[in-house]
Amino acid sequence: MAGTRSSARQAANAAAASSSPASSQSLSNANKDSAAGSKRKAGPAAASPQAKKGRKGGKKQQSTIEETLPNQATEEGPRDEPEDTEMKDEPETTSVEAGAETSDPVPAENNSIEEAKQDTTNGQKAEAAIQDSTSGEPEHKADTNIKQDGEEAGTASTGGDAVEASSKREQSTPSSILEKGLIYFFFRGRVGITSPSEVNEIARSYIILRPLPHGAKLGDGPIADAGHNRMLALPKKVLPVSPKDRFMTFVEKTNVSMEEIKDTLSASDYMTKTAGSRHTPAAAPIGEGVYAITSTGSETHLAYILTIPAEISEVQEAVGLKARGSFLTSAKNPETSAPAGASLPKGAEYPKEIQDEFKGRGWMPLEPKLLEYDNAQFIIIGHKDDALEKATVPQPDDEERNKEAPKEEMEKLEHEDELRVEHLKGDDSVFEDLGLSSKEFSGMQTTW
Repeated sequence: MAGTRSSARQAANAAAASSSPASSQSLSNANKDSAAGSKRKAGPAAASPQAKKGRKGGKKQQSTIEETLPNQATEEGPRDEPEDTEMKDEPETTSVEAGAETSDPVPAENNSIEEAKQDTTNGQKAEAAIQDSTSGEPEHKADTNIKQDGEEAGTASTGGDAVEASSKREQSTPSSILEKGLIYFFFRGRVGITSPSEVNEIARSYIILRPLPHGAKLGDGPIADAGHNRMLALPKKVLPVSPKDRFMTFVEKTNVSMEEIKDTLSASDYMTKTAGSRHTPAAAPIGEGVYAITSTGSETHLAYILTIPAEISEVQEAVGLKARGSFLTSAKNPETSAPAGASLPKGAEYPKEIQDEFKGRGWMPLEPKLLEYDNAQFIIIGHKDDALEKATVPQPDDEERNKEAPKEEMEKLEHEDELRVEHLKGDDSVFEDLGLSSKEFSGMQTTW
């Protein structure tokens, strides 16, 4: 069941010092007058998911990750095979989903991030560092669905959106935050299993990224759909929790509308030759918050702070979600070879100017522009401890320009998101944000 959490946050240093997910739940308002707010009560219990008969018509959808992986059943529909592979439905048994070794150097399974750096430095040291990966101010993709701050000059209001332009925020946000936005975590049960009772009953996990303008802040209301959303597939089903965990992640859909994502996450029924009618359950949300892709010089990270659920529970712990965390990231060169099953049959089709940035190497630091292409592949590596702090180390150039520390900007954005959620429907605000129906999709799952 969803819990409650005070919008008064623990001090940032206290949260960073504790390795317990529960102790990292709150952010301090001691140093932020804007952090004052009321407690958020849990949203109403959601109805049980219902089967969705068939698919909605519309334009032809891009093939899912499962459909492109060779010799594997998909969870979205049947394959013309002599046996009922959906009964097996275990794509995680392939080497790609188990974080398989590749022919190119990737961050190694060492006992610390520091050892991993010595081997790869985020995919650079093994093949010489990329000197210009963080030079200058980053280019940030504009989102037209923003409304004017009211006190500051900005983009004209479009109405009905919580995203607000802020020239002051633009000036204070550090350049080491390459991208920021909202992040959602989902998982789907295996065929015929509506409510998983353990990790082994999960068929697939998903991460949805909704990028925001670099200088944006959040006000009240749901987030309008700008069509600039990304859906990531995590075949391993769980998130990395230590430097030994190296999991491949794929961009299944990019620059898509929430309607397309909804269609992918929905339930479906289909027929198989051997077992007859089968039911693929709808995906269930297990977390929502804010994220940032950050640069710490020669490395990049995917960092996040959860807003909901209010309390980390057994489901989140089982899949590796924490109140706040981050992953070391490296993007794979689609033109380099990899063992069978360790990559997609068809990788991202980068334009020449982006492909040339790999300089023939197998890996490079993850940048937002690399995620703008379907089938982009990147690896995420867990941190041993102090994950968010490792990803938000202030950079000298930003300090010289009196920019805000990356962690402070993330905490500010998360607090705005918490207030926004409180004014919507609590934990069930994820449905309003994503345009999902709580009648079809189960509520925020925190217990098995």
